Amino acid sequence: MVIGKKAKNVKEAEAMNYVLGCTIVNDVSARDFHKQDNSFARSKGTDTFCPVGPVIVTGLNPGNLKIETRLNGKTVQSSNMSDLLFKTEHLISFVSRYMTLLPGDLIATGTPAGIGPMKKGDVVEVEVEGIGVLENSVS
Repeated sequence: MVIGKKAKNVKEAEAMNYVLGCTIVNDVSARDFHKQDNSFARSKGTDTFCPVGPVIVTGLNPGNLKIETRLNGKTVQSSNMSDLLFKTEHLISFVSRYMTLLPGDLIATGTPAGIGPMKKGDVVEVEVEGIGVLENSVS
């Protein structure tokens, strides 16, 4: 979700009023860094680890969109936003209780089962119904 206006202490029923639109985030994690550091700073914050795009789509209801991830053309994740542990409205409400959300802020909603290792030269495609395909290579 891309936040469209300042949000603090948002009620779930009003959460979507604060959303500009939807985009795709490939929230890459280096599990080995996380185990070494016991922190997400390096494991999620390394250069190239969070590609976003290719567009922001407005007016899209995120509650029932198909999500698919392909690694070198092979489908490794296939799910639907309806299968998320926490619905989008809950995430926005929860996060806004602890931090003020500002226009342009992103909330990544999670990932389906099927995560796995990647290596240099791999190509990752994340496709979300109604948004398109975010493609990036591992460097």
